[in-house]
Amino acid sequence: MAKFRIELVPPGPTDSKSAPGFNFKFGKGALNEEPGSDASVILPDLAKALAAKKAPLKVKRSNALPFTYAILGENESLSSGGGFSGKSPGNWTAMKIFIGTGDDNNDGEVFLNFNAVAGKAQFSEKDADYGDYVLAKLATVL
Repeated sequence: MAKFRIELVPPGPTDSKSAPGFNFKFGKGALNEEPGSDASVILPDLAKALAAKKAPLKVKRSNALPFTYAILGENESLSSGGGFSGKSPGNWTAMKIFIGTGDDNNDGEVFLNFNAVAGKAQFSEKDADYGDYVLAKLATVL
């Protein structure tokens, strides 16, 4: 089973941005490796979910994968179609994470949703163009 920890630095008072009907919080965080994690099952599933075209060949393990995040919703419930809803309260946090240096060749985005109460998380594709990059980065800590 793949195991990892999600570390989030709470957003500061100026890290929120609002638009009509939206209130996003931005911050920094990291995915941290967990001893005994086995990513052999999750990586092929992630490749499919992220529309990655190739699996990473040589993975250099890392203790942490830093990212910037945008919280898209908190206290959400998981909808039967796979999306999230705030209509009935739940324990899911929906967010998008930004991995990399910010230049076009070394960056990627992926949705990372988690339920801290259940100890579960899920990744989903933000853009198929990021698939190979995001998969290679996630493989370093999963």
